[in-house]
Amino acid sequence: MVTRKTALRRFLREISIFISDFTARKHNQGRMNLEADLEKIARQEQALQFKTFNEQTAWEIGSRLKAQAEKKGVAVAIDIYVVDRSLFFYAMPGTIPNHANWVRRKRNVVLQFRHCSYSIGLSLQRDKGNLTESHGFAVSDYAPHGGSFPINVTGTGFIGAITVSGLPQRQDHALVVEVLAEYLAVPLGDLALE
Repeated sequence: MVTRKTALRRFLREISIFISDFTARKHNQGRMNLEADLEKIARQEQALQFKTFNEQTAWEIGSRLKAQAEKKGVAVAIDIYVVDRSLFFYAMPGTIPNHANWVRRKRNVVLQFRHCSYSIGLSLQRDKGNLTESHGFAVSDYAPHGGSFPINVTGTGFIGAITVSGLPQRQDHALVVEVLAEYLAVPLGDLALE
């Protein structure tokens, strides 16, 4: 005959197994989502390259980012930087001075690694690391958060970064990708993060 105490132990053991399995599935799902996002971001970087890029291109992209943010009813700081100078900067009404600092820190990540700041952040999250431990970079100067995208020119390579800040990092990243895809006439379709 099964006593109440024995039944309670079995029940608690089953609950414990269920929670362990659930936690493991969630962890694996999170890793799979990270890997899927990293794969898509790599495809975005490959697809969203320019044939040429100059001051006029920066003005057009910056203006489109501003217009798209206004259309969405959000406020962001926008920066387009090549080699050694900023070609476009605009802080929309509703942003705060710290957004410009976030732009600088995200841009520094792209200038250092030549990949999206969001992909660097996701890679660090996946590997349970940070830029201070792995590279000695100060948090005050580097922010591996979404919103900065490398400017790559076909036949030339990396020349700078397009950066926005003011939204949650995934939305900052998505705003840049959306505008670049439209500008470059690249169908967003499978490139969009879910």
